[in-house]
Amino acid sequence: MKDLQQLARPNIWALKPYSSARDEYKGKTAEVFLDANESPYNQPYNRYPDPLQLDLKKAISGLKQVPVENIFLGNGSDEAIDLVYRVFCRPGIDNVVAIEPTYGMYEVCADINDVEYRRVPLDEHFQLSAAALLAACDEHTKAIWLCSPNNPTGNLLLREEVEKVLRGFDGIVVVDEAYSDFSDARPFRADLPLYPNLVVLNTMSKAFGAAALRLGMAFASADIIGLMNKVKYPYNINSLTQETVRKILGNTGLLHQHLVDILQARRSMELALESLPICLRLYPTDANFILMRVTDADAIYNYLVDQGIIVRNRNHVHLCAGCLRITIGTRSENTRLLSALRKYR
Repeated sequence: MKDLQQLARPNIWALKPYSSARDEYKGKTAEVFLDANESPYNQPYNRYPDPLQLDLKKAISGLKQVPVENIFLGNGSDEAIDLVYRVFCRPGIDNVVAIEPTYGMYEVCADINDVEYRRVPLDEHFQLSAAALLAACDEHTKAIWLCSPNNPTGNLLLREEVEKVLRGFDGIVVVDEAYSDFSDARPFRADLPLYPNLVVLNTMSKAFGAAALRLGMAFASADIIGLMNKVKYPYNINSLTQETVRKILGNTGLLHQHLVDILQARRSMELALESLPICLRLYPTDANFILMRVTDADAIYNYLVDQGIIVRNRNHVHLCAGCLRITIGTRSENTRLLSALRKYR
């Protein structure tokens, strides 16, 4: 890996971050707060939230087995994605490399930040070639984007290929593990000490059932986390989100049961979908969704919309022609979808 100062944008490395009122007395106790021009009324919502979310990070640290200093919390994973560009990529100069197909926000954030986005297609099994990804890089490539389990394909990327990328690239490698809780594979966040250039993303939106709260996570070296904290907005996670997520994380038994229910339903749905006349192929999945190639994706999608059922039409995504992406829902939701598909003619 290149020295972090070489990778970071010079203006970001030299940036003096905004010092919030809550930062300036940390480490000391206080009862009277007259420093931040807050209203003294309407407690507890009159006070600014902890800008570094330390109590919440401690709860996440215990669950994810990652030290607090290696955790960044963002307004959804999208904030962490955008920060990788803002910290490391000089607009109009640097580029990033990504697998194709994959999560669309990597490219959207590249476009927003005026950073060239280079796509490297997966093979017919939706697997990556480390050699092809590395061949797409040049001296201006600052980051490589990987998603495993991948979206919209659902499959895990071959670990040995990902490790080749981590060892062979001297910039930042982002592995998005938004769906890792649905897989038995060892998460890459467990290997942070081995790879100083690794950034792993996770989210409360999938297995934790908290998409409305907009909490994303990034796990990386303390130095990379420090740069992300330097650039983020001071109070990016509101108090209600921090409080509610702590409550959710306090009920690990219920979280585990929801995960078991989803995995059992996924298997049942695979068997049921595979038996439908419209199904041409089901792709292996390690996520909470199934990618299915069907006889006429556009027509079936529109038919389901008319039935009040929304899936994701991936017909126009590279390598996913003719495919629908179906999220695993409740038993009644899954039953309603299957009933509608059985009636499709």
